[in-house]
Amino acid sequence: MKIAVVGATGMVGQVMLKVLAERNFPVTELLPVASERSVGSKITFNDKEYEVIGLEEAVNLKPEIALFSAGGETSLEWAPKFAAAGTTVIDNSSAWRMHPDKKLVVPEINASEITAQDKIIANPNCSTIQMVMALAPLHEKYKIQRVVVSTYQSITGTGVKAVQQLENEYKGEKGEMAYPYPIHRNAIPQCDVFEANGYTKEEMKLTNETKKILKDDTVHVTATAIRIPVVGGHSESVNVTFENDFEISEVRNVLSKFPGVTVQDNTDVNTYPMPIYAEGRDDVFVGRIRRDLSQPNSLNMWIVADNLRKGAATNAIQIAEYLVEKNLV
Repeated sequence: MKIAVVGATGMVGQVMLKVLAERNFPVTELLPVASERSVGSKITFNDKEYEVIGLEEAVNLKPEIALFSAGGETSLEWAPKFAAAGTTVIDNSSAWRMHPDKKLVVPEINASEITAQDKIIANPNCSTIQMVMALAPLHEKYKIQRVVVSTYQSITGTGVKAVQQLENEYKGEKGEMAYPYPIHRNAIPQCDVFEANGYTKEEMKLTNETKKILKDDTVHVTATAIRIPVVGGHSESVNVTFENDFEISEVRNVLSKFPGVTVQDNTDVNTYPMPIYAEGRDDVFVGRIRRDLSQPNSLNMWIVADNLRKGAATNAIQIAEYLVEKNLV
């Protein structure tokens, strides 16, 4: 099993390598791939050193699977080239997510849709993944009508430059800025660029990707995405209105039975999800589950996950595991 990791020197690429090792993915040959400026540099995987190669060389080596985390433009240009060479691409950028012919996959929800003909498979946005992990089992049971979500997103979602900005500001040092404003001791109500409708791209991803993954355009989603000075993961305050009523105890039970979801919800002892606990873990954590007293058939939840793992690397590798298990590559 020859595996290419495209963007191997980046933040998500590094976590992909870590997760591949942790989950004992059957890598017989690793191809770490990056931009020209990183070609020739070295990375370590499973205690072995590998030299980073370029995209053209990687395509010619025809890996079975290519895990992409190198940005939308790279994916648009190179994913079809890998696919034409027979490689199955799992792409972590937004390039292919809403393409009508490409599957948008969270394995616990819709891996069964994947076929051997799917040579480019899209990994959803990190914020979408953790939200739909909680929404999917509830939608199946109670039918969701509307979702109102506010996200509180880790700077790691922006990348290394943002982490460096926070560290510089924490130390009182000047440096390169990933954001238009300081992030230390601040909250910036902008994730990605603004669109003509007044929402950011991140907010529209939550709206559009949720409908595609749940295969239901009648689910209405409105989002506000906020960047906060946190490293460990993304948090979301989610309000859901259902067609059918529910019991809170039953909601907890439905969520706790869903693979990949851990319910942390005991306010008697102040137990609830937080990024400090989610960091480095693959589950999606759900707590503060309570009835919305202002609206019928509605509830509030607090959802937290490590955006670099389940929100990116782990989800992609779970897709790869499914491909291997079902002999689709």
